[in-house]
Amino acid sequence: MYNLSDVGTIKSILEKYGFSFSKSLGQNFLINPAVCPQMADEAVITEEDGIIEIGAGIGVLTAELCKRAKKVVSIELDKRLLPVLDETLKDFDNFEVVNDDILKVDLHKLIKERFGDCKNVSVCANLPYYITSPVIMKLLEDKLPIKQIIVMVQKEAADRLTADVGTRNSGAITVAVNFYANAEKLFNVSKGSFMPSPKVDSAVIKLSIYDTPPIKTEDEEVFFKMVKAIFMQRRKTALNGISAGMNLSKEAVAKAIENAGFDSAVRAEKLNLEELCILSNNLKEVM
Repeated sequence: MYNLSDVGTIKSILEKYGFSFSKSLGQNFLINPAVCPQMADEAVITEEDGIIEIGAGIGVLTAELCKRAKKVVSIELDKRLLPVLDETLKDFDNFEVVNDDILKVDLHKLIKERFGDCKNVSVCANLPYYITSPVIMKLLEDKLPIKQIIVMVQKEAADRLTADVGTRNSGAITVAVNFYANAEKLFNVSKGSFMPSPKVDSAVIKLSIYDTPPIKTEDEEVFFKMVKAIFMQRRKTALNGISAGMNLSKEAVAKAIENAGFDSAVRAEKLNLEELCILSNNLKEVM
C-alpha cells in the first residue's frame, strides 16, 4: 500500500503516468498525513456506511474512507487520474470511480444504484475552491438522502458557510446552508498541507443535514428568491433590495415588512433565519 502523503511517492506515481497539475481544475493534493484520517473519521458514522467523494485526486482521502466505510464512490472529472487511482487504490475492493462532472451527475440515481445496502450515505471531499458554492448548493437543493457533508474549502468560504445568519460574514449561501443543515467548522488546514501549495489556508466544515428544516416557510421558492434579492444588494434596506430584486412595488414590500413587525428601514442582511422566514411569509401574502 502506497504512502500517499509522501511527496516523493506522489511525484513518482504522477511522473509514471505523465500527470501534470491543472490550474483550471483547481488541483491541489493533500500531503499532510494528519488531515485525511480526521476527515474520514468525521464522515464515516458506521462500518455499514456509503461515502460519495468528490474529486479523488490520487486517492489519499479516498484510501482513508475505504478503510472505514462499506463502500466509497468517487466522482472524478479528470480522466487522466483514472489509471493513477487504479494503481494507488488497488488494495481496496470497496471503491468505485465515476468519471463525470459532479454538477451534472444524477445523485439520487447514483445513491439508489450504488448504496442500497448501506446504512447511511455521506459526502466527503477536498473541494476545488472555484466550485465550492455550486457543489454545496447542489448537494443541499437536490434534497438527497444523505446524513452529512464533510468538505474542505477555502478558509474564507468556511467562515462564510458556518457563520450565523444575520452577522457580518453571512450571505445568501449562509442562509441556504442554515436552512438545510447545522453547520460547524471542524479545523483549519494550512496551505503548506497541499502539493502544489495554494495561496490561502483551508478549513474543514461539517454540514449535518436536517430531516426537516428548522423553520417553516409558506413558499420555499419565494423565500429563496427574497434571500437572493436581499444579498444582491445587501447594503440597501430590505424595502429597496426586495423591491428591486423581485420586481415588486415598494408599497407591497412595505406592507409585508410592516405586517412582519419590522421597522420600515430594516436591513434584511441583519435578520436571522427565523426573521427572514417571517418576512418571506408576509411577502407571499402581498404578491
